[in-house]
Amino acid sequence: MNLYKVGKFLFTVLLYPLYRIKVVGKKNIPKEGPVIICSNHISNLDPPVVGITSGRNIHFMAKEELFKNKFFGKILRNVHAFPVKRGMKDRNALRGGLKILEQNETLGLFPEGTRSKNGEVGQGLAGAGFFALRSEAWIVPCAIIGPYKPFKRLWVVYGKPIDMSSYRENKATARETTDMIMKEIEKLAKNPKIHG
Repeated sequence: MNLYKVGKFLFTVLLYPLYRIKVVGKKNIPKEGPVIICSNHISNLDPPVVGITSGRNIHFMAKEELFKNKFFGKILRNVHAFPVKRGMKDRNALRGGLKILEQNETLGLFPEGTRSKNGEVGQGLAGAGFFALRSEAWIVPCAIIGPYKPFKRLWVVYGKPIDMSSYRENKATARETTDMIMKEIEKLAKNPKIHG
């Protein structure tokens, strides 16, 4: 049994009607090749929401503590999650993320590293820039615009893919690259067509 497909189906059936999910810009996500989807983070439900709206199978990082329970850890691995140590450089997680991209798959990141308490887009961690610069992946910015309230509209907006080749050629730092990505996410999050 493919647990990822089962989970995706169940979350689709549950979350789409519950939050009246509206997806904008899904066509911006390349159907093939390595992709990094970088999203803001406002809820624990963000990973499944990105997972069911993007059209691609996504590998997410999850905090290491969640894998300590053997049963839950096995479930997480079966739905393409892999552990990361928070608050420090985790070489295994970085290598694991790069390997996913080398296999032309999709990596899902929440660069802020933790949920926003006020819904505003915060500063991202340099890890997102690291993956962008060290891989051949396209970056697709994403904004989840809430709130997560039953039967109130939840928007998921995907921006145009960003070609990172010029950043790599100009030897941009991971910090500079992450800051650029967060600005693109913030632009999507403040979309006047949605808020107006």
